[in-house]
Amino acid sequence: MYAIVEINGQQFKAEQGKKLFVHHIKDAQEGQTVEFNKVLLVDNEGSVQVGAPAVEGAKVVCEVVNPLVKGEKVIVFKMKRRKDYRKKSGHRAQFTEVLIKEVTA
Repeated sequence: MYAIVEINGQQFKAEQGKKLFVHHIKDAQEGQTVEFNKVLLVDNEGSVQVGAPAVEGAKVVCEVVNPLVKGEKVIVFKMKRRKDYRKKSGHRAQFTEVLIKEVTA
């Protein structure tokens, strides 16, 4: 059984026992249980329920494994030739690691 769930504006495939890296969830503590109710699709061994926009009564229960994980560093480099213009900056996205405990529909 799996579900497509929307978490912080992004869609993820949630299966029991799977770990996900989602956009940073504020005020999340390690070991805390988090529920996501915006389930867009549920597949229960071949029988598919599609929500309009969400499946009623379905939810995904997760446990926060690591509240703050930093992603890979992305380098932004701007340059204009022959103008002596160079700017270099970097960015690291922040994620929260969650473990899917159960998917109910």
